[in-house]
Amino acid sequence: MSSQVRLRLLPRAKCFYDDPIQVKVAGLRSRQLVTMNARSVDDKGALFRSSATYRSDGNGELDLERDASLGGSYVGVEPMGLLWSMRPDVPHNKFYKSDARKPHFVKFSVHDEEAEGRMLAEEVNERHVMGEGVVRLPVTTGNIRGVLFTPPGEGPFPAVLDLYTFGGGLSERRASLLANRGFVVLALALYGHADLPKNISAIHLDYFEEAIQFLRQQPKVGSKDVGVMSLSKSGDLALSIASYLPNVAATVWINGCNANVSIPTYYKKTLIHPALNADQSKVILTESGAFNVKHALCNPMAEENEATLIRIERATGHFLFVAAEDDLNWDSKAFVEEMEKRLRHHGKENFESVCYPGSGHYLEPPYGPFCPSSFHMLIRQYVLWGGEPRSHAAAEVHLWKKMQEIFRTHLTVDASVTKGKL
Repeated sequence: MSSQVRLRLLPRAKCFYDDPIQVKVAGLRSRQLVTMNARSVDDKGALFRSSATYRSDGNGELDLERDASLGGSYVGVEPMGLLWSMRPDVPHNKFYKSDARKPHFVKFSVHDEEAEGRMLAEEVNERHVMGEGVVRLPVTTGNIRGVLFTPPGEGPFPAVLDLYTFGGGLSERRASLLANRGFVVLALALYGHADLPKNISAIHLDYFEEAIQFLRQQPKVGSKDVGVMSLSKSGDLALSIASYLPNVAATVWINGCNANVSIPTYYKKTLIHPALNADQSKVILTESGAFNVKHALCNPMAEENEATLIRIERATGHFLFVAAEDDLNWDSKAFVEEMEKRLRHHGKENFESVCYPGSGHYLEPPYGPFCPSSFHMLIRQYVLWGGEPRSHAAAEVHLWKKMQEIFRTHLTVDASVTKGKL
């Protein structure tokens, strides 16, 4: 390495996972051509990396907030491009960050293009998923299995149920990051975690009703009602929860369906929605080795599938419908339009919608590697998720702020609610 070249991560090298950073280099030659690299290993040991070519200014300095990439994983001025453009060395790997206690480490380095890529400087970005003072509590109360995240301080705080449930196991990232921002969040498992069954053939809303009441009774929770956030298949589950269960004030539906997909849903031992299934003959193999499944799901608006449609007009809380316009899992934008139509037909205006052009199916907290394809747990194949990396990254930044805004607006916190709870 060169002792003269300095790579800096500002405001400091340690930050939250969902915080932007400024990458600057000094001590280069005037107008020097260099390559900026980023690399990281996820919780399963999969390697992700990106690179971009830059030219320093007349003072031998480089600022990714100001200077444009000339080529590589992305082009143009993209301050966080090295993070969101990282790709797995093995195709169809989705970045896996489950355990909130472990920071996400990203190694940034700068290399001399004119000296066979000799490394000039490096710095490690320590991106924390769980903030200092946040309490992480595994939950095994009654039937409930999951992890509860509670912010530091006395509160009271609004409460959110995180339904990152499908695919089995438990993902803590989104829940913990939201707790850093002042929410009590229960990341709820449905199967494939702890002593839960490895697979399920039916969904019972009673389980989620128990989870909501557990969440409401937490000492630092000051909201009478809870919020629910979802993604993909758990989107229709969130719709059912909001429509059939009490104490749900705000629901964030992200790239889900307006009908009950794949697994029948029951409440109090009564079937409320049968499953809407997929037509496997419409699953198309692509040159990438992954399948395009966009048109495989049966039409929820067909007369024979009417019973699968979630009766969202029953809900009293607020909906945020989020659709990626390049979603290749299914046509989530069309589902949003149908839900808007249904609610208006019933005289309801308790919703708002946002659609993101160029974004794909997996809209998650910002600044993680873009996922164009990975293993689909229901179809049991590698599938394409859609999206263009730059547009998708911008959508995640906007959505993350929008979700917090929705929950803060609709989850009314009353300090007196926290008194006297055990």
